Amino acid sequence: MADPNVPAPTDGAPLSRGRRWTLLVGSVVVVLLLDQLTKWWAVSQLAPPPEGNGRIVDVVASLRFRYAENTGMAFSRGAESGRWIGLLVIIVVVVMVYFATRVRSPGLVVTLGVVVGGALGNLLDRLLRAEDGWLSGAVVDFIDLQWWPVFNVADAAVVVGGIVLVLLATREPEATTGREADRQDPAAPAGGEEGVG
Repeated sequence: MADPNVPAPTDGAPLSRGRRWTLLVGSVVVVLLLDQLTKWWAVSQLAPPPEGNGRIVDVVASLRFRYAENTGMAFSRGAESGRWIGLLVIIVVVVMVYFATRVRSPGLVVTLGVVVGGALGNLLDRLLRAEDGWLSGAVVDFIDLQWWPVFNVADAAVVVGGIVLVLLATREPEATTGREADRQDPAAPAGGEEGVG
């Protein structure tokens, strides 16, 4: 016979703290690795000599891989403002990680991780490729549709993740926060009264 003091599991139960961190860190690492590996390939194959081979790779239709550097925002906007953008990205990442540790939906946690991973991917470029001071490095771009500014995997993760994040948040408003559920002791009986029997 089931113990009346142990609540029955429900499909809408909030994620545990450990599960949230696992999903968040996992999605961040996947995006970050994919971004950095593709950028490493772009530098070695597409960058002008002596760094690379200076190739332009035609893929399909208007899609091609062409090396470009960006010192501004995503999609080559805001050139020469990399330091300020880098500082803003750090603040946004901290806020998003804080929020990700409190949402209840696994989809929201993973999507936040994708966005954070993309933001960190470009931030890493600004740090590691800096030649003129902190956060002065250029971001490596290489995906060229020829009708859109050249971008990279990190840019795509931020934009697509942001769109998905808005859709999930509007469709699952009840899953956007689990603070009340987190504060409730799962071992305590409903209503706060001691069980009998």
